[in-house]
This record gives sequence, C-alpha cells and structure tokens, in this order.
Amino acid sequence: MLPVMDRDLRETPLYKQVEEHFRKALGPAFGRISVGSDPRPSPDGRFVAFTGTRLEKLEGAAQPRVCLVDLEEGRIEEVTHGPNTDSMPRWSPDGRRLAFLSDRDRKGLSQLYVLDLDRIGEARPGPVVEGTVEYLNWSPDGTRVLLGNVGFGGDRGVALGSGIVEAEDEDEDEDRPSWLPVVQSPEDSGRWRRLHVADLESGEARQASREGLNVWEAVWCGPETIAAVVSEDPEESAWFGARVALLDPATGEERIVYSSGRGDRQVGLPAASPSGRRLAVVQALASDRGFVAGDLVLIDPETGEATAAETLGADVTDIAWRDEGQLFFAGQRGLDTVAGEVDAESLEPRELWAGTESLGSRDPQGAPLGDDAFVAFLESFERPPELAVFRNGKPETVASFAHDGTRYLSEVAGRLERVSWTAPDGTEIEGFLTVPEEPGPHPLVAFVHGGPIGRYQDHWSMGYAFTPLLVSRGYAVFQPNPRGSTGRGQGFAELVVGDMGGGDAADVLAGIDALVERGVADPERLGVLGGSYGGFMAAWLPTQTDRFAASVSLSPVTDWYSEHWDSNIGRWDREFLRAEPTTPGGPYFERSPVMFASRVRTPMFLTAGLVDRCTPPGQAWEMFRALREHGVPAEIAVYPEEGHGVRTYPAFIDWCARTVGWFERWMPAREGKSSA
Repeated sequence: MLPVMDRDLRETPLYKQVEEHFRKALGPAFGRISVGSDPRPSPDGRFVAFTGTRLEKLEGAAQPRVCLVDLEEGRIEEVTHGPNTDSMPRWSPDGRRLAFLSDRDRKGLSQLYVLDLDRIGEARPGPVVEGTVEYLNWSPDGTRVLLGNVGFGGDRGVALGSGIVEAEDEDEDEDRPSWLPVVQSPEDSGRWRRLHVADLESGEARQASREGLNVWEAVWCGPETIAAVVSEDPEESAWFGARVALLDPATGEERIVYSSGRGDRQVGLPAASPSGRRLAVVQALASDRGFVAGDLVLIDPETGEATAAETLGADVTDIAWRDEGQLFFAGQRGLDTVAGEVDAESLEPRELWAGTESLGSRDPQGAPLGDDAFVAFLESFERPPELAVFRNGKPETVASFAHDGTRYLSEVAGRLERVSWTAPDGTEIEGFLTVPEEPGPHPLVAFVHGGPIGRYQDHWSMGYAFTPLLVSRGYAVFQPNPRGSTGRGQGFAELVVGDMGGGDAADVLAGIDALVERGVADPERLGVLGGSYGGFMAAWLPTQTDRFAASVSLSPVTDWYSEHWDSNIGRWDREFLRAEPTTPGGPYFERSPVMFASRVRTPMFLTAGLVDRCTPPGQAWEMFRALREHGVPAEIAVYPEEGHGVRTYPAFIDWCARTVGWFERWMPAREGKSSA
C-alpha cells in the first residue's frame, strides 16, 4: 500500500512486487516472439507471415518483427531483425516476395521494404514517401505497391496511442531553438493522408490521390483502380463522415460509390475481390477510428449499388476475399466469436467456426486459407496465444506461444465466469467476472471498457496485463458489456448514443448489485476502473452514487465542453451526445463529471498522457482540481512520454503500482493476498 503518491516509487516495496510480477509473467519470453497478429497465408498455402512481437526487457515497448511459420513444421522464423519496428507483411501475388513496413532508418517513420524470399540477403528499401507509411497493398500484377502515408504533424490514431507523426531522432531539429512554438493551421499540408504507388522496377513512388483529398484506408480494386475510404478534411474528426470512393491512380480523380447515408454510421475495412468486380466494406456505429464492428455491405464498383449481407448475427470486424465468389469474415456474436463466409452471388452465409475463445488479441481477425480453411491467432483466458488453422469447424494448433511466464499467470490469475443480469429497464446485459480461487465475498473492481462502442471477449489475461495482477492480490475484476457494446447488433450499440452515462451506467451498477446479491462482491469494498470512455465512466459513476470506495480513471473525459474544443475528435462528442456545445446546459453540462464534483465522496486517482490528443491531459487535471476543491481525496499522475493510455515499460509498471496501491489504500483485500 502507498501511504502517499510520491513521484518516484521505484524503491517502494509495492513497485518492486509489481515489477516482479511482470518479470515472472514476461521474463521467460524475453528475446523471443511472444505473440502474433495480422496472419497472412502465402499464395501456395505453405507459409503464414505475421507480425510477431518480442520484448527484450521491462523497458520501452515490445518490438514487432516480420515472422514466417511453416504450416507443416510449425517452426517460427524471424525474417526481419529491425532495429525498431517491422510490421504488416504482405505477399506478392507470386509468393516470392514479402513487402513490409519498417522504421529502421528513422525511428517513428515507417517506410516500404521488400524481402526476396528466394535469395539470401537483407530486405531492400523501397521508394521513400513523406512522413510515415501506415499500410500497403500489392497491385494484382505484382509490379507496384500501394502506400498510404501521412505527413509530419498528422494525428496518430487512438489504436496507436494518439499523438502526432514525428521522427524521434530528427537531426534537422538540432539547430532549432527550444523556444519555437508548436504551430498548426488549416493550410498545414503535413496533416493529410495521401496515396502513393511505388513502382518496384523504377524505384520511384508517384502520388495517386489528389491534393485536398484525405485517404484513411485503401486497397487495389482491380489492376488500375483503387478503392478508398476518403474525406475532404484531414482532421481526425473527419473520419466519422468518410465515404467510399474509387480512385484512378493515374489521374488521382475519384468517384464516390458509397456513403452510409446516415451521419451516425462509419465505414471501414475495404476489401476488393481479385478482379476488382466486387467490393465490400463494414458499416458500423463507431467511436474510434480503427475499431469498426458492424454490418457487412457489398458494393458494385460500377453502379455503386449496395447490398447488406447476413453474417450469422455477428458484428463483423474483419473481411477478406477467398476468391471471386466467397468473402471470409470474422466477428463477435454476444460474448462468442464467429468466423464464416458469404457467397457473393446468393448472399448466403456459411459458418466456418464459432466458439467462446477469441481470434486475436484485439478484434476478431483471420485470413482464408486454401479452398475452405482459415488461419487465425487463437486465445482465451485459459489458452495462451497460438497460431491455428481451422478446418471443418475445428482448430489445429500450428505454433503456441506458451512459456513459463504464461504458466505463472495461469496459476495466479484466478478463474473466469460468464455472467448476465437484468438492467433496470429489463434489458439482459452480459459480461465477464474474474475471481480469485478462494471463496468470496471479494473486493470488486468494475473495469469499464472504452469506446463506448467496444466490448470484452474471452482473451488471454482478459486482454489487459493488469487484470491478473489485481486478481493475484485478492480482487475480483468485473468486465461488463453494457448497452453500446458490440456483438449484439447495431440497435444495441445505438442505445448509448444521446445517453452516454445514462442507461449504460445503470447497466454497470445493476451488474454490481447482482454480484453483491450473489455473495461474490463485498458491498463495502467496491471500486471502478476504466480508460478512455471507461475513464469517463470511472469519473462519472462516483457522481451518481456513493457506493464506490475507490476509483481509478485513465485518459478520461471529465468535461465535455473542453473535450470538444481541445480534442482532435470534437465531431464524435457532438454526435454521441446529440447536442451542441454552444447550447447552454444540456448534455454537455449534464453529463460532465467535473460539473458534479461536489457530489463525489469516492477517492479518485486520475491518469493522463502528456501527448494524448484524443482525451488531452487537461481532462484529468480539471477533475483532480475540482475534487480537491471539494475536499475529496484525489491524486493525479501525468506521464510525459505517453499518449492515450500508458503503454510502455517501466511507465506501465509505475501505473500498475499506483493503481494497485490506490485500491489497497481505500478498499484493501484481506491479508495474505499478495503475489510477491
């Protein structure tokens, strides 16, 4: 327990206990690939390329590397070696080359590299484009690579921790005086996302999108056409109104072929059939760029005619064409994961696999393999991540990432339960509960997910490294999927729009009540925790009830007025609050935790990242000062090198120690519940 929130905790017993926990969990995998993502089968189906991550020590972030797995032997080979980040491998159509992105030349700025697999040697750099490349795709003839780049000063998405695009070792900055201001204007060309086509024979890259068009995502749609998600504005908020266009890479001219037709729907994940005759996207209510889970829409590129396809009740999170007629998809259905495919002619769906476990460490993701199989990373609370091939509805393990550290976590992480309860309005709500092995009642931490359009699934460590840490120290962790969560259709997700902090807050509180009634949770030791939108809820719920003994709010929204004007996603809060910040009163006032700080009796620990542009650090500072003004115990920690969330070591260890210390100060577990 921390008696005071000192700046440097590294010599405290609690910090050392938390550090030792992560050393036991992660140390056995230091220097080796410990998890994978983005699986890509080779055209002949023999290999799978993927982005694997390795951590050398409890310092910095895990380093991604391009890896290959021989599906017959199950042997993992790292085929790139950095330095820095190597990611997003893509096979050439003939299977002889791998294109990937790397910032080995300048940290923080990824560019194209090409690895020839039929000869010995290092990867060759491709043509360099402005800023950093975010994605790439081979042309159907294998002579060109499509590059999506953003210039200096452009926003990094929430999925990447927010912040702006900049080189971490810019030599040209050495002669600049330190007093120069940060400047932004509408004419700042660096903020635009553009398309370039890299010709591998000539070694040149040519811009393929016109000036004044911002391209968020793009794929080849036939040999001479590009399908893209575009907007007329480079601001992060503009993504929420983006449309689907077909671009001519020779002229840069575009033709809009699809718009959701609704201001509260976003489009993403474009995928074109091999010939380009068919195009598919996912349309969904979304609260963060990069997190789209919803309806599958097939588009005729010639006419723009759009047809919604049935997907077996799943909110789709990933799509890929198997061939001209079959479209693979993966998604979430309730608390389960589903993979299937849709016949492009009949629109009939076919289930390939469904289960309680997860396909990947984030959104469900997979890739078609051969005529009827698919490959994915499979994991669950009880299964450490592994690469698996799915045939006839069953997974076959190819390579497992289990090690002594995963076995340690299995021993201390408790057990997982699926739970359901009834909300005050009669709606059935679902979620997960992780409890220590010993009998309850337990001190309970309600961990509210971000979004609000998000969800919990059955992941390894339940998707968050600090969940097993809390359980190992005697806490039960409750992870609800209130209204607004994905997996139950767009109608369920829509329930949070115009009511953030209303019905969803009631859902969470009803779930806590149900766990108290079951004897799982101790009503005197209830805590709330969350990041991003969950951080808002961790600040909001204590304004609505005094039942919480402690709150930890990470990267929160606490004042919707200042969030609108300071954040880079001001359009989002306007649409989800269904209000205008210039209108006196209303949701901007009524749903701002800082306006009701006088009601709070719950001690609150707030955290922010100094470079966060999504929920800027001022949000945490406002709530901290408002609470202190009203005599409520509160502390704040702002991490100077972090953005949206705390992601790198040892800052993450520090945050975990402070979070554990906060709960142990105000709602301690029984003696002896320590992992040290």
